[in-house]
Amino acid sequence: MKDLNIGMVGLDTSHASVFTRLLNDPGGEHHVRGGKVIKAFPGGSPDFELSVSRIGRITEEVRSHGVEIVDTLEEAAEGTDAVLLESVDGSTHLEQLRRLIVYGKPIFIDKPFSLSSSDAEEMAALASAYSTPIMSSSALRFSEGLRRVLSRQDKGAIIGADCFGPMDMIAGQGYFWYGIHAVEMLFAILGEGAEAVNAKWNNDHDFIVGQWRDGRIGTVRGYRSGSQQFGALVHFEKGTEYVNVAADTKPFYASLLEEIICFFQDGSPGIELSETLEIIRFIESAGASRVSGERVYMNRIHGK
Repeated sequence: MKDLNIGMVGLDTSHASVFTRLLNDPGGEHHVRGGKVIKAFPGGSPDFELSVSRIGRITEEVRSHGVEIVDTLEEAAEGTDAVLLESVDGSTHLEQLRRLIVYGKPIFIDKPFSLSSSDAEEMAALASAYSTPIMSSSALRFSEGLRRVLSRQDKGAIIGADCFGPMDMIAGQGYFWYGIHAVEMLFAILGEGAEAVNAKWNNDHDFIVGQWRDGRIGTVRGYRSGSQQFGALVHFEKGTEYVNVAADTKPFYASLLEEIICFFQDGSPGIELSETLEIIRFIESAGASRVSGERVYMNRIHGK
């Protein structure tokens, strides 16, 4: 397997420093082989405090791993084999992808893929028009514990799931900010086919109920007080299995990076783009339900 030279865009998220360390430090615990970040563009969203306040520190952390810090997004893509698009503000991803897609290199777009289904559909259209593979995912779907439960062959079919995790809310980001993690776990368990969403909330908790076309029901419980643990109950025909993400021996970021490197090598994403688009519609619908207090049918989002 060829060692890849990787460009990075967006140094305003902890993922940028964690990914760089896992890739660039061969002596580090859980080192991921197959690629190295060689150039990075800090980027940042000047009107987003959680971007501006972190970009200086994270840029220095990335630089400390031998990465060249460049002045433009284009420089980060030039002379590399693949691109990690890490910008923390999902609303910037469409415009950044427009500028990156012309290089024809596989691109991983960190969560959230976008903040609307209309942006997501345009991003998918760009990937198709330029015949360039793109992939997006939360690391939680690649948790060791979740994968182990989903590999069970002795429990029959999966008939439902209940996922949970912290769900801080940031103005303008809604469920896309932190809710996307538990939603990704839910889709890793149930797959595509969601048709309706109902969201309830108070100051401390959110509860999202999704209904699939085949009748299965999946839920996401998010909390802003108490435990900060991610996990799930996976309901099979012959019993229920508990997933405790905190019990994983390998960090889920390392598991995600292994998937990303495989994707960069062969162009085949670990999650289909059609599923990513459905996740964005699901979260968008959940946000609409949170406002209206009513069930929202996903096919009414942009006529899909």
